[in-house]
Amino acid sequence: MIDAKLRSIIRDIPDFPKPGIVFKDIIPIFQDPELCTEIIDAFQERLKNIEIDVIAGIESRGFLFGLLLANRLKVPFVPVRKLGKLPHKTVQQEYDLEYGSAIIEMHEDAFLPGKRVLVHDDLLATGGTVEATSKLIEKIGGIIAGYTFLVSLDFLNGKEKVIPFSSNIISLIHY
Repeated sequence: MIDAKLRSIIRDIPDFPKPGIVFKDIIPIFQDPELCTEIIDAFQERLKNIEIDVIAGIESRGFLFGLLLANRLKVPFVPVRKLGKLPHKTVQQEYDLEYGSAIIEMHEDAFLPGKRVLVHDDLLATGGTVEATSKLIEKIGGIIAGYTFLVSLDFLNGKEKVIPFSSNIISLIHY
């Protein structure tokens, strides 16, 4: 089962990036090509009844499996990046962080209005970045088809911020 495999390989890094936080390190997954394929297989199986036109991956770890999944599903991939990282005309969305705020952006011509967009990131924590990404997608006329995450930190309640956009929330492992 994919949950057990992920649980055995994801490392806990205590006090990173600051004291009191236990970071879930997914990097060891990339050393196992078979597991990477199983992850894409698991997402594909869980998404079989959801109509998807585009996958949007959130910088930076959302690019890794997001692009692989888009390729497997034969749909375009759109990167959602931090401010100033995209070369063409963009739309932006500001959001709050624990201390301060940040801005994410995507190209204004990333997809046509009315397209059903799946949002992918490696981890769902508090949901702030994913919520901002959802608002950004809606700004250019996209419809949120759902979300995929390798990891969900359920105790941080990030799901509550994304449910208003779509209840199609898939996480392969929950903590």
